[in-house]
Amino acid sequence: MGGGRGPHRHRHPRSGHRAAARPGAGGQRPTRRLLRRRGPLRRLRRRRRAGAVRRAAARRGRLLPALRQAFTYQNRFYCAPKDFATLALQVNGRLWARAGLGAADVPRDWAGLRTAASRVKAVGIVPLVLDSSFDRVGAFMLQAGGWPVSDDGTRATADSPQNRQALEYVQGLLRDGLARYPQQVDTGWAGEAFGRGMTAMTIEGNWIRGALAADYPGLAYTVHELPAGPAGPGTLSFTTCWGISARSRFKAQAVGFVEAMTTADAQLAFARAYGVMPSLVSARQAYLREFPADEPFLAGADYARGPVNAPHMDRVMSDFDSQLARLAVADPAVMLRRLQRNITAALER
Repeated sequence: MGGGRGPHRHRHPRSGHRAAARPGAGGQRPTRRLLRRRGPLRRLRRRRRAGAVRRAAARRGRLLPALRQAFTYQNRFYCAPKDFATLALQVNGRLWARAGLGAADVPRDWAGLRTAASRVKAVGIVPLVLDSSFDRVGAFMLQAGGWPVSDDGTRATADSPQNRQALEYVQGLLRDGLARYPQQVDTGWAGEAFGRGMTAMTIEGNWIRGALAADYPGLAYTVHELPAGPAGPGTLSFTTCWGISARSRFKAQAVGFVEAMTTADAQLAFARAYGVMPSLVSARQAYLREFPADEPFLAGADYARGPVNAPHMDRVMSDFDSQLARLAVADPAVMLRRLQRNITAALER
């Protein structure tokens, strides 16, 4: 970040884990890496010491709580959220009806998801396709009351009964043929399988709306909040933020630009152009008036969690992703003990 640079968009400062983006045609998996964690975290600290985001910090009360948490580390706010996305459940209307299901059968909890999936499987349809990464399976951990790290990001909490319950539940779906990963149905990502009518349900973020409109414009589907788990509702949020270099020669101009980009009008313009949701509480109702079908995504903001809140998590979570790809044949307890060790080692660095 040279001294003459202005504002930059950044991912969550404590994780290099993936942020979702709208895929292009051809079944590209909707992921992108906007930054690696080590250097950017140090740079964000320099920005905070230099006061480069003080004005954004003063506006935190206007931000959705999950996004304040996503860019707050050790009680300090680093970066102004640009926009965000959450996960929800998509249901193919035609396949749902073929299974004899209606609106009342849309699952509201884990038990309902298994029941509905069993009925879909009974008529020869793949019930659910979801990505094999923590970016999807992690939502079940949250719904069970678990998470890989403590709320303050200082302790590993992966090896817990709650996380084990979540992995065992997803494992049961996979083993019983009630859920599959995209590679098992020869697709690049779950949205492709859903768009091609290969599954009745999927779990994706609101980027899927643009993908389906572009690649599968005739598809009739509905969107719903994710089924709640034993501990209640839970979903994951994906976001980027505006950061300013402490060494910028144009700091005042950069701050002004970021403030302009984080107004309600600017965020609604981004929503129209890119399908993202505004990070400001004040823009929420205006967004819903324009995009009422996205209400389940926006509702998830009230209980969503962002990326794992700890430094050095990129390799750790990538390793966990590789374990999740084998969840159907693996031992969840062994997986979580490994994750616990890896997080503990990363936090002690």
